[in-house]
Formats: sequence, C-alpha cells, structure tokens
Amino acid sequence: MNCAAIKQKLTATGAEVIIETDYARKGFALDVQVAPEQLVAAVSVLDAEGFFIEAVTGVDWLGEQAALRKDIEAKAAAEAKAKADAAIAAGEEPPPAAPPAEQGELPEDVLEAVYDFNHYEGLCRVTVRTRMPRSKPEVPTISQVYPGANWHERETHDFFGIIFVGHPYLVPLLLPEDADYHPLLKDFRP
Repeated sequence: MNCAAIKQKLTATGAEVIIETDYARKGFALDVQVAPEQLVAAVSVLDAEGFFIEAVTGVDWLGEQAALRKDIEAKAAAEAKAKADAAIAAGEEPPPAAPPAEQGELPEDVLEAVYDFNHYEGLCRVTVRTRMPRSKPEVPTISQVYPGANWHERETHDFFGIIFVGHPYLVPLLLPEDADYHPLLKDFRP
C-alpha cells in the first residue's frame, strides 16, 4: 500500500489537512482533517482503495484551550524562573518576563468525529477527523459506504450526541432507549 498515493487521492477530495505521521509513534500513517461535507468523499476514496473501517468515536474539545493555555503559562513561568535564577547566580540583573507565545486556537464548542481505517495488504493506517460545533453536532453518515460503520455511529451518538445525518437507524445502542443525555460530553452531569 502506497500511502503517498492515498494522500494524493485524499487531497483531490478537498481535505483540509493531511499529515504524514510516524506510524511507530502515533499508530497511524496519515492524519486527515476534513470538513463534514467532505467526509463521504474522503471515506469513499479509502473504500475504493480497499481500506476497512476499524472504529468511529468522538472527542469533546470543551475546556481544552484553557488546559493548553495553563500548560503553556506554567512552562513559560518555569523557563523565566530558570533564566532569572541563572542571571542572579551570575550576578546579573534578571531579564524581564516575556508573555507566553500565542498558540493556534481551537474553538471551545467543538466536537470531533474520528474514523480509523486500515488496509490488509500494507501498512497504511489512516485516521480521518471532522469537527463540528457542539451547538449543531451533525455530520453525514458513512454507513452507505461502510455498512459496518452503522453500530460505530450509533455508539458515538449514544456517548457524544453526534448526529449522523442520513443514518438508517440512529437509536440508542448501549444507553437506555429513553436516554436524553450523552455521558462522554465534558459538561455531562448525572
């Protein structure tokens, strides 16, 4: 399996970002970011190339920016303290503290659907991600391309509340039938 050829075909679908990763470190060779409206086209490419679906899951990014900012600020404070201590030890005036560098922002109200695909003949595991606002957590179903995605999407809907538009039977799989909650959302309170 030639991952470079797969990358080129996925690029032709209009994928937003395609990153080649270190398989030994990440567990996948390509990390693909698509808009929800590009999802079916991207997975159709993988289907045509003989990939099978391993999993579909969700990620709730609520609060992640605050956690990332806190980590950045803690690292910056530690670096500033080390520089100040070194300057004082050398009998110099400590340098003024610099503000932490700005990082790329991820909107606070984002959910992400994550799809893992693999291939029997070669090592080219592909992860496809699509993000949507928490206020409108909708993404098209891929169950017409990969029928095995049916129960994966139902499970993801159960736990994250992502609505797979066009799904043939999007009813609870693991939660009670009358469940009106999604327990893996970060703001879930039992």
